[in-house]
Amino acid sequence: MNKTYTSRYEMRVQQAYETHKQSGEPTYILGIETSCDETSASVVRDGKEVLSNVIASQADIHKRFGGVVPEVASRRHVENITLTIKEALEEADKTWDDIHAIAVTYGPGLVGALLVGVAAAKAISLARGIPLIGVHHIAGHIYANRLVEEMNFPLIALVVSGGHTELVWMKEHGHFEILGETRDDAAGEAYDKVARALHMPYPGGPHIDRLAHEGVPNVPLPRSWLEPDSYDFSFSGLKSAVLNTLHNAAQRGETIEPANLAASFQDSVTEVLVEKTLRAVREHGAKQVLLAGGVAANRGLRERLQNRCQAEGIPLVIPPFTLCTDNAAMIAAAGFIKYEKGQFAALDLNGVPGLSLSDH
Repeated sequence: MNKTYTSRYEMRVQQAYETHKQSGEPTYILGIETSCDETSASVVRDGKEVLSNVIASQADIHKRFGGVVPEVASRRHVENITLTIKEALEEADKTWDDIHAIAVTYGPGLVGALLVGVAAAKAISLARGIPLIGVHHIAGHIYANRLVEEMNFPLIALVVSGGHTELVWMKEHGHFEILGETRDDAAGEAYDKVARALHMPYPGGPHIDRLAHEGVPNVPLPRSWLEPDSYDFSFSGLKSAVLNTLHNAAQRGETIEPANLAASFQDSVTEVLVEKTLRAVREHGAKQVLLAGGVAANRGLRERLQNRCQAEGIPLVIPPFTLCTDNAAMIAAAGFIKYEKGQFAALDLNGVPGLSLSDH
């Protein structure tokens, strides 16, 4: 792009930002999320009040494939993005003149899917002369909690989703220090693979969670604690143990009650997640725990974490189910922090599928 043209754009953005900041008026950010198979747009006021949060899900499309097909997801984003943004503005009762910045997920995620959202956000930013803000997907999940309750630093965030399981230490807004992360299968991936072994449809997590509440955790399964001082997670061995249990039972002509196996699997996963979180809280002196990510909708995990935090006297914040899955409100909430600091992206912003949270 011509440097003079870029410079003119940057001047417009800075002028729009300074004018708004001087006005003292509320800040309205349009969030865009297209990292996987949900096309979402949202308008959020001052990083806390959700005025709209429109989500066009592709779950039914990918169900027949047993997982998300990247090319299919990208094409659906292209078809949905314009209408989704339009609907978000209408639902919020706002026009483009009311929007002060565009916040968009630029990683991690499926590169083709990310590019659809990033391209739309850049086009709007250039056309309107308003700031462009790149947001890390996991930062968005963490900041979904701020749409429920104010953050109290320092805090520990437990992020549990389909592709990520992380313990994150935050001493202030925008500061993310990863204490531990998954070494192989994330919790959500393990749920989906176990669900497939039990002949349940995709996505498997909700089905396992529902079945677990009907059973008794009486099937012996391992807990992967790793090294004594480690905050990392590993669920590949647990997944393999479930598959071996089913295989061995079939060879002996025995039947394992699926509900009991689901309950045992969930008990193993949640025990490790919760106990490592509580240890991190004690060792780092955290004042609050946040639960984030798609698996934060898991009732077993929510109940266990609530009980343990209550017993330890530690404040816990969990987003409602609608803010656990991928959505643009969380992206706008995280983007607001960057807006306040004047941390804007340039027009060469690109999708980064392997973006690290610590580099955000």
